[in-house]
Amino acid sequence: MRKRASKPRIQHPVPQRSFRAGPCTHQLVEIPPHPHPKGLNPLHSLFSGPHGKEHWSVRYPDCGGQAQSPIDIHTKSVQHDPTLPPIEPQGYRNPGDGAFTLRNNGHTVEMSLPRSMFLRGLPQTYVAVQLHFHWGSRGHASGSEHQVNGKAFPAELHIVHYNADSYANVSEAKQQADGLAVLGIFLEVGDVANPAYDNILNHLKSIQYAGQKVSIPPFDVHGLLPGQLGHYFRYNGSLTTPPCFESVLWTVFHQRAQISASQLERLQGGLYSNAENSLPVPLVDNYRAPQPLNQRKVFSSFPVGESIRPKRPGGGGDCRAQRGENGSPPP
Repeated sequence: MRKRASKPRIQHPVPQRSFRAGPCTHQLVEIPPHPHPKGLNPLHSLFSGPHGKEHWSVRYPDCGGQAQSPIDIHTKSVQHDPTLPPIEPQGYRNPGDGAFTLRNNGHTVEMSLPRSMFLRGLPQTYVAVQLHFHWGSRGHASGSEHQVNGKAFPAELHIVHYNADSYANVSEAKQQADGLAVLGIFLEVGDVANPAYDNILNHLKSIQYAGQKVSIPPFDVHGLLPGQLGHYFRYNGSLTTPPCFESVLWTVFHQRAQISASQLERLQGGLYSNAENSLPVPLVDNYRAPQPLNQRKVFSSFPVGESIRPKRPGGGGDCRAQRGENGSPPP
């Protein structure tokens, strides 16, 4: 039986709540498997219409809270914290022999992840749960949830983890202030296809409609990450979909990952937010607009003036993170 700490260790003080520094988001769009929010018909869009983003707080009060995500990261206001260590993914390169489950939950494409994948470089050990995407629609540049100085990116990948040191599972952790950590990776369009992302995108035809799922072979998940894992923004926030619990330690990487235009189009077209055998409703624009920062602080692990090129497909990763890949799974 896991022992709960009597007091959470705070990495950075946040006026609204006692948060433990960390990076992530989850639930509906982030915790597998995602049922539809209570009371929401699967045919209703989570992001537009009478049950859309503007109305979430009516049914889910936390969605109107003071520490919501995503945010627009204004680099002039970011505080450099040189004590923030590089993120060290463990087990990402060799996630085991078990198949991954890829599903269309009506709001995003989500893939389950095994317990053998976890993170070091955070206040606690955070075990992987799932990953999912946010994207826009064809012909539009926006699609990411987070922004940097008002700039949005075509898509964003979230890898969701829960605090395994303090909680038995993600269901217990997701409502706790230090419960979740999410890695946010901006995706931008490059000249060539990224083979790591084809491990997921090649299977989208099998999950075109909400509720469909498919088993896919395990692959090197580390290939989805940017190369420089030591450069990131850190703040305390929330799940970006209902119930919007303010339980996420966010790590948003400064360096982007690149995919080709055709790979992006596979996300933007051919997926539907409703079940099969009904009038298709395209699954597009599944991102939330930036929320007020209020009194929160955003920290960076690097001097913000530094520029980093996007990671090209097949490029090398952070050497310190690679050395960490031999770590053993958490207890």
